Amino acid sequence: MTRVLFAAVSFAAAVLIAAAAGSAAAQDAEKGEHVFNMCRPCHAIGPDAANMLGPELNGLDGRHSGSVPDYPYSDANKKSGIVWSEAAFKQYIKNPQAMVPGTKMFFAGIKNQQEIDDLWAYVSQFAADGSVKKK
Repeated sequence: MTRVLFAAVSFAAAVLIAAAAGSAAAQDAEKGEHVFNMCRPCHAIGPDAANMLGPELNGLDGRHSGSVPDYPYSDANKKSGIVWSEAAFKQYIKNPQAMVPGTKMFFAGIKNQQEIDDLWAYVSQFAADGSVKKK
């Protein structure tokens, strides 16, 4: 009986460890910073971020599309009604023009789901002031 109980507890512990490792691997902000290099020609993020060819991306999670001050958004983007969330971002970044026809963002999109997940982990960690949110 003791061996059966030990085996069951060991199995449960292994499942929990594997699940924790899987979720940690699901989104990796450090890898997302590397993916963000594709975005850097047009976007800035962090403490000194400013609008460039595209708007700065601080505080993206929960922000309304077309709402960064002093950025000349397309009418399509301003009227899209998007509130940026993980799901909205991940859909948009695959093909911006498909989600917001008429957007000024001419980007082929990211097709690799792991890169998208990692990019969201990186971008979503920044608060509106450019600081990294406390976990």
